[in-house]
Amino acid sequence: MRGATRRAFENLVDLCLTEDAAFLLLAGDIFDGDWRDYGTGLFFVAQIARLGQAGIPTILVRGNHDAASHVTRVLALPDHVHEMGSRHADTKILEAHGVAIHGRSFPTRAVTDDLAVDYPQPVRGLFNIGLLHTSVEGRVGHEPYAPCSVAGLTAKGYDYWALGHVHAREVLATEPWIVFPGNLQGRHARETGPKGATVVTVNDGRVETVEARPLDVVRWMTCDVDASDAASPDDAVDTARAILESAVVAADGRLVAAPITLRAGAAVHRALVADADRWTQQVRAIGLDVAGDSLWVERVRFQSVTTGVENGIARPGRPVKGARIHRPAETPLVDEDAVAQFVNALRALRTDDAQLAMLGDEFADLRRKLPSDADEGEDGVRLADPGTLRRLLDEVESLVVGRLTSPRGDLV
Repeated sequence: MRGATRRAFENLVDLCLTEDAAFLLLAGDIFDGDWRDYGTGLFFVAQIARLGQAGIPTILVRGNHDAASHVTRVLALPDHVHEMGSRHADTKILEAHGVAIHGRSFPTRAVTDDLAVDYPQPVRGLFNIGLLHTSVEGRVGHEPYAPCSVAGLTAKGYDYWALGHVHAREVLATEPWIVFPGNLQGRHARETGPKGATVVTVNDGRVETVEARPLDVVRWMTCDVDASDAASPDDAVDTARAILESAVVAADGRLVAAPITLRAGAAVHRALVADADRWTQQVRAIGLDVAGDSLWVERVRFQSVTTGVENGIARPGRPVKGARIHRPAETPLVDEDAVAQFVNALRALRTDDAQLAMLGDEFADLRRKLPSDADEGEDGVRLADPGTLRRLLDEVESLVVGRLTSPRGDLV
C-alpha cells in the first residue's frame, strides 16, 4: 500500500515507453505539500530520466500541492523536463511534433484567479494544448482553485486542454477535448474505481482517439451489501461474499481495498452493532476466504435499511430482552429512562443548527491534524458540515443504543 503511488508512476513511464509517446504532460500535484523527503524527488527524477533516454520530453505545471513543495523548489529537474513558469503563462513549442503547449504553474498553494484568461492565443499552424491546474466551475470535495469555465476554455481556440487538480477522470467537452485524466492511484477509500492516465492520439492536426489507461496498483472499491432480507447476523455477513468476489474479478489482478457498508433490517442491524467487532472480523474472514492477500477489507460499516428507528430500549421495571419500540426517526421519545433521554438529546441536536455549529467547532483541532485531502469526495470527512454531523449522530444512536440494550449481560 505504501508503495502504490510510486509503482503507479512507474507504470506511467512504462506506458509512455510502450506507446512511444511524443511527450508526457503532467498537470500538477506531482508532490504532496511541503514534504521534505528527497527520496521522493530522486525517485521522480530517476523515472523521468528513463523517458529522457528514450527522447520523450516532459512538460509540467505545478498545482496547489506541489506549489508549496520544498522538494520542487530545491531539486533540479533534468534538461528534457520543462516546467512552466508561475509569473505568467508560458508556451513550449515542440517543433518536431508541430505542437505548442501553453501553461502556467501555481505561484502559491491557493490561487483564486482564473489563470486561463491570460493564456496566449493559439500559435497558427500548430496543434495547441492548454496545460492547466484548475477546479473549472467547481468540483465537489476539491478546493475552488484557479476557477474557469468550459466556455472560456473553448473560446481560447486550443485543440486540447489537459487539466489537473480533480482526482476523478472526467471529460468536460469533446470540441475541443477538455479532459481531467484523474490521478494515477487512488489514495484512500473515497477515490474508487480505475485510476490512470489518458493517451491522446493526434493525426494531421486532429484528435483521433482519447483513451483512459488504468495504471493503478491498488484498486479502491466501495462494496455496498444489501442484506435487508437476512434473518440473522450470520446470514447478513455471508451476503457480502458474492459482492467481494465480484470486486476481486473487476480489479483484474490488482489488490482490492474495500470499505464495506452492510445494510440490514432493524433487528439484525441491532444485533450487528451490539457486537460490531465480532461481525466486522467475520466479514474480514470471508474476505480472506474469497481472495486471500488479494483483498483488504479496509473497514466495515453497519447501517439500518429502515427509515424509522427500531431499537430495543429498556424501560424501568422491564427486562431488556425482547423489548422493541417502533418510532419514526423524527418523533421524540417520551420515556424517562436514561437510554430514552440519550436518544432524545441526540435527536434534538440533529435539528438545532446552532448546536450543530458548536459541535463542529469542537472538532477544530482534529480537522487541523487530518490530511489536506481528507474532506474530498462524496464521503469526505467534513466535520464542520451539518449534513455530515447529522449522519454521524444517526450512526452514534444506532451504535450506542444497540450496545446499551443488548441482551448480553456484559453490556447492560
